[in-house]
Amino acid sequence: MESAWIESATTWISANPTAAGALIFLIAFCDAMVILGIFVPALPMLFAAGTLVGLGHLNGPYALACSTLGAFVGDGLSFWIGHRWGPQLRQRWPFSRYPQWLDRGEVMFRRNGSRSIVIARFVGAVRPFVPAIAGMLKMPLRSYALPSLAACLAWSALFLAPGWILGASYDAVAAVADRLALVLGALVVAIALVWACVLYTWRWFAAHADNLLARALRWTRAHPHLGRYAAALIDPNRPESPSLVMLAVCLLAIGWVWFTLIASLLASGGPLAVDHTIHQFMWSLRNPLADRMMAALACLGDAQVLGPAAAVALGYLLWRRRWMAAAHWIAALVFGLALTALLESAIDMPRPPTAPDGFGFPSVAVTMTTITLGFFAVLIARELPGRSRVWPYLLAGVFTTLIGFARLYLGAHWLSDLVGGTLFGIIWLLVLGLAYRRHVARAFWMRPLAISFYLTFAVAALWHAPRAADDLLAKFNAPQPTTTLVAANWWRSEWTTLPEQRNEKDARRRWPLDVQVAGPLAPLRAALEADGWRVQPQADWLATVGLLNVAEKARDQAVLPATLDARSEALLLLHDGVRADEQYALRLWPAPAKLADGTPLWIGSSQTLRLRKPLGFVALWLPQPDDGRALVLVRRGLQGFAPIEAPHPRNGQAVLRLRTPAAPARAPAPATSPVSGNQAK
Repeated sequence: MESAWIESATTWISANPTAAGALIFLIAFCDAMVILGIFVPALPMLFAAGTLVGLGHLNGPYALACSTLGAFVGDGLSFWIGHRWGPQLRQRWPFSRYPQWLDRGEVMFRRNGSRSIVIARFVGAVRPFVPAIAGMLKMPLRSYALPSLAACLAWSALFLAPGWILGASYDAVAAVADRLALVLGALVVAIALVWACVLYTWRWFAAHADNLLARALRWTRAHPHLGRYAAALIDPNRPESPSLVMLAVCLLAIGWVWFTLIASLLASGGPLAVDHTIHQFMWSLRNPLADRMMAALACLGDAQVLGPAAAVALGYLLWRRRWMAAAHWIAALVFGLALTALLESAIDMPRPPTAPDGFGFPSVAVTMTTITLGFFAVLIARELPGRSRVWPYLLAGVFTTLIGFARLYLGAHWLSDLVGGTLFGIIWLLVLGLAYRRHVARAFWMRPLAISFYLTFAVAALWHAPRAADDLLAKFNAPQPTTTLVAANWWRSEWTTLPEQRNEKDARRRWPLDVQVAGPLAPLRAALEADGWRVQPQADWLATVGLLNVAEKARDQAVLPATLDARSEALLLLHDGVRADEQYALRLWPAPAKLADGTPLWIGSSQTLRLRKPLGFVALWLPQPDDGRALVLVRRGLQGFAPIEAPHPRNGQAVLRLRTPAAPARAPAPATSPVSGNQAK
């Protein structure tokens, strides 16, 4: 949240609050203006403005007034333009070139009348044009102004509210296991991008299929020698010809992109710079609450999920005697898997440092998900009516994105592995799709096939993913530290080489690391429990949802986990404070260094926590600025270990370090004669 651009923005806004309001006015005005509104991304800009309001850097009513006024003035100017030019507006550029812009607005206006003024304000595709249409159709100004003002006010409040709430609850969002909000936000953005790409690509091809077909026919006539091969796909008398042209164009474009990616990887001899950057970024987002969820999503591409759904689809096709469809379905899966394995063995791509054996280029799970769901979409989409044909492709894109993002988060693959696997899968399903659509013209009842396939996929996913998530997650633990310290040197001076605070961009999350422990944690835990501390198991999603119960007693509200260098807490201890809404915490993580003699080394943070209810419906224990009280309690409970306290040379923060004794080796049990269960009890 507090990245460089926000720091610059908040500094400028603090110095120029009036100018900030003028900027919000300009954003809303341009978004409402006819033509300009198509190109102005008002939603993210107003979201950012709302966030700054929530953070306290901008006055909320002032921002709302500026946004409302800007939208109202922009709508009014669009209304005047339509009223001034009337029907002649259609003959002027760019409406003469893109008449559909005004057509959509006119259809809405004629269907809804004055209500369209309010409705269109929340529909981005027609928002800049309906006021102009109202002016063109000579709507009275009195009938127009009041609905427009009410709509602009509601629109401004709605667009500012999400950022406003996020900014006001920033501490709450940041407290939910550090970067969980960033992980979920990045996942939503990735799904939205893929959704938009699939949807608008399909719509563009659907709108231009006939034009592409006509151009292809002209090309075949102008190039008779090469054109005869293309002409096999382009028969204007066949209804399948437009879709065949669409598939062929996609195949050429995606094939070119895929070969470009392969050439770049081979030329660089390994992962690209963007692969390393994104890998480091995703690894920095590791979080205990997100880990298991991402591991479960990554398992959706396993054979245990795709296999049953593919088998059900094949069984249905064979039962209905759709031999050609069944043959293409088998070819898509079998040859797709074989070609993927061949490509993986042919291209020796170094794995990410966090990936074990079995994770290479391209990603088999992502490739087979793309082929399985994508070719199934090719099978059934032709049987769907109109715009509904895009839905199977959207589902394929969403599930492939979920699996790819989860594996990128876990560190199983480079971005190139996922992009390469997806593109290769699309190329193969397009090749099979062209062959299938070229030779098969018979329709069949699609609904039972679609229901059985997707239902089997969902059931297999719900059964397999929770069971396989823990095993998969265990393969992607944080790597062991490479720095080795001699135990005696660490005790004397090299403890200062360990970090003095968490490495966080947000200054409020740079908790001081004021405790260092060498040895097992069991003796430390026992000593602190004897002094009134209690251990809290790592909070899971159930405990996180329980935070919504604000009526729960403060002591029963879970303290959410935190990470240090992608490692989750090894131990979290809590101690009651002097107030009911206050307690102390000691968090311990594996240190980013190891001792040469094999003794475990830990680093921790002592904190004062205060219960806050920032949104009124969620209760969170939030760390307060360090006041030293928690460290005093920790030192008192650990006096039996003769701890040493000294200031860290980099920040002067007091650091407590101690050594705990290793557990004594157990003596071998004396040999005894076997006893029955009852005797043993």
